[in-house]
Amino acid sequence: MKKMYQGWDRAVKEKRGLIMVYTGDGKGKTTAALGQAFRAAGHGFKVLVINFMKGRDYGEAKAASYLPDFEVIKAGTGKFVDPDNPGEEDLRLAAEGLARARKAALEGDCDLVVLDEINVAVSFNLVSFRDVLDLVKNKRPEVTLILTGRDAPPEFLEMADLVSEVKEVKHHYMSGVKAQKGIEF
Repeated sequence: MKKMYQGWDRAVKEKRGLIMVYTGDGKGKTTAALGQAFRAAGHGFKVLVINFMKGRDYGEAKAASYLPDFEVIKAGTGKFVDPDNPGEEDLRLAAEGLARARKAALEGDCDLVVLDEINVAVSFNLVSFRDVLDLVKNKRPEVTLILTGRDAPPEFLEMADLVSEVKEVKHHYMSGVKAQKGIEF
């Protein structure tokens, strides 16, 4: 029987940063990325999470505030973004978030950088596809980047070391259950 994941039994000689993408139409992309971030923090990694298009105080940001070297930045207003006509504040916050991500990934002041909802931010033209692609291509080799959000561009998928697609099979919204504290935020 062929091993599904060859190489697990070999010793790792040096740390190698990965590019990981969580995409798809299902719920759980951010949750998966944050699970990875909390795991890294548990091993003493310095973690930066940038929430593109999000402005409210999510539970995960509150939990992260108790951890050393775990920073969460809001790079959105928290209001609906018109994909055909994003507002100036949306554009400014997204640009600031991408600039901070660039600094962390290129200067290596973080071990793990999560670009939460970056795929949607690219799709809505809040940030330039080329700028994100440049960031991914030029990150320091030891820095791991996680990109989340539906509609990941094919180029991101091609460059990634790991791609997980979250598929919606059933969602409680469809039966009328509203967003709940501790579950959706």
